[in-house]
Amino acid sequence: MDLIMKTGAAPVLRLNALDDVLIARRPLLEGEVLEQEGITVRQSIVPGHKIACRRIEAGQPVRRYGQIIGFAIAAIEPGDHVHVHNLAMGEFSRDYAFGVDVRAASTPTRIPTFMGIVRRDGRVATRNYIGILTSVNCSATVARAIADHFRRDINPAALQGYPNVDGVVALTHSAGCAVDASGDGLSLLRRTLAGYATHPNFAAVLVIGLGCETNQIDALLSTQGLSRSDTLRTFSIQDTGGTSKSIAKGIAQVQALLGEANRVQREPVGVQHLTVGLQCGGSDGYSGITANPALGNAVDRLVACGGTAILSETPEIYGAEHLLTRRAVSREVGEKLIARIHWWEHYCARMGAELNNNPSAGNKAGGLTTILEKSLGAVAKAGSSNLTDVYEYAQTVTAHGLVFMDTPGYDPVSATGQVAGGANLIAFTTGRGSAYGCAPAPSIKLATNSALWARQREDMDINCGEIAEDKLTIEACGAAIFDAMLRIASGERSMSEQHGYGQNEFVPWQIDAVT
Repeated sequence: MDLIMKTGAAPVLRLNALDDVLIARRPLLEGEVLEQEGITVRQSIVPGHKIACRRIEAGQPVRRYGQIIGFAIAAIEPGDHVHVHNLAMGEFSRDYAFGVDVRAASTPTRIPTFMGIVRRDGRVATRNYIGILTSVNCSATVARAIADHFRRDINPAALQGYPNVDGVVALTHSAGCAVDASGDGLSLLRRTLAGYATHPNFAAVLVIGLGCETNQIDALLSTQGLSRSDTLRTFSIQDTGGTSKSIAKGIAQVQALLGEANRVQREPVGVQHLTVGLQCGGSDGYSGITANPALGNAVDRLVACGGTAILSETPEIYGAEHLLTRRAVSREVGEKLIARIHWWEHYCARMGAELNNNPSAGNKAGGLTTILEKSLGAVAKAGSSNLTDVYEYAQTVTAHGLVFMDTPGYDPVSATGQVAGGANLIAFTTGRGSAYGCAPAPSIKLATNSALWARQREDMDINCGEIAEDKLTIEACGAAIFDAMLRIASGERSMSEQHGYGQNEFVPWQIDAVT
């Protein structure tokens, strides 16, 4: 196994003086003596996993980051491997302490810029796509066929002469019919589609329906305050006369849009026009030590200059929400966050599930044990900035600074909501190697450990693993991430874009019963 350390570095990490566990930086062998810690390894432990540094009685809380990550289900001795076999969830109270850690805003001495695309209404784009949306699953095949006609790897001539158009993408989904016409699920889908239809990264959008679906295009437009225009066009397959005619019509519509879409030019704009969605997927024991706090440092830089960052994945802040409410700019904002936590508790109870089911097999293999532990590492993406507002899924984000959007922990669903809310860039940390993109917003991939970086270099943009090797500080890595945000927002293609990720990752959240 690749080692996550440099020669001579300590074999374990102590994150907080209150911690009951240490984090392995390299494989620890049974019988090995950790002289600096004064403990003997009782079972072999792989990198990123936890080793007890003191005796913990059954039923006692176990701390990492100085916070509770679970409770011992059996007595744990110094040197024991601490994981799912001896650590589990448990109830404990959290002090929400609304607003006690709010910091006074500072005035930046310099506002960084990036090369953005300024739309006629003043909104700023980081990419310039033509989008094809569907009202229902039944029109997905037509939408994809139209987009495929303009793929540069399939039909290079289709976009020849349009160098300023990043591409034509079809964002399809599996909903839109057999749901309550007045239910929350359909309202949420429509809000998501509207967010994409009006996203600044789209020069124009074509919405295609079947014709008989619950999610009628006219109702979609009217409920979301949208109107047809030269840059928002619609038609249905049934009215057009079938699949072939609809594909031909769609191709013709896109061809008519390309000339105007190509006329854009990039120009310097302030970083206050950058809205970054924060994601972590395939997390491991290093996520909360390297990539997430480094991204948090970049977020603090962005927010200090007037930009916006969207923290999400409500099940992945569960157990760490009290760290965010302390930074809420008002009690009202803090209470809005707690209300979303309670919604998820009731939602899981109604579904016969529990929030601790969130850590995946890969998370656990990487060293994470409970959702509490995962959440404490996940909130590090938010840095130390004040929490300025809380939004429901796919709501338009209007506040600047650090905000929270209620989403599931499943990355494609979560990021879809963030982009619908206005994110024009995604920053995505991963410890296991998530394959991900998010058209029309570019996605930056941040590796949490150097073994992943070496193994899956073609999918990663930045290696944050050197933090755990004492080769790089969180501050220096944060500065590098912030610089990458500006470069990729300016048009530099991220690794996920180079591989063509982004269309299949459009996954609106479905919460209604399908009948």
